Amino acid sequence: MKFLKYLLFIVLGLVVIVLIVAAILPKDFHAGSEIVIKKPNQEVYDYVKLMRNQGNYDNWSRQDPNIERHYEGEDGTVGFTYTWKSKKVGDGKQVLTKLDEGKRIDMDLFFNGTGDANKSFMSTTPIDSTSTKVIWEIDGKMPYPFNIMSLFFDMNKDFDAGLSNLKEILEKQ
Repeated sequence: MKFLKYLLFIVLGLVVIVLIVAAILPKDFHAGSEIVIKKPNQEVYDYVKLMRNQGNYDNWSRQDPNIERHYEGEDGTVGFTYTWKSKKVGDGKQVLTKLDEGKRIDMDLFFNGTGDANKSFMSTTPIDSTSTKVIWEIDGKMPYPFNIMSLFFDMNKDFDAGLSNLKEILEKQ
């Protein structure tokens, strides 16, 4: 019986420690990456502004080939909405909120049914007539106590992988 009592205290102690650490950690997060693609800027921009193409290169879609996808609106226009359900990478929604032709695509991301938008963008900048710098970033909030995940999960790696996949796809075309 003493063993169960000590085990209970240990488990409760660990829970308290996790909650205290989560209370100290920031709730805001930022992740992203950049890459140079050997394709003209307009060609790269025209590909990334279509959210239906994201499933070809983003790392999360590659982790779960069985993602259920639903699209609403005209792809590549403000208001276009992409909703997904996945047992492996979670559920969410992405809404195209602003287009700066040939330069930037702004999106709001909502994870697991939350009402708070995480702001994301992709920008394309010509380096020369045959090369483009692509930046893909997100800023958002992780609710307490889930912000503890920031200690164990590095989203930058997912953005790196996604942009590497994008580079591979576009440079083969």
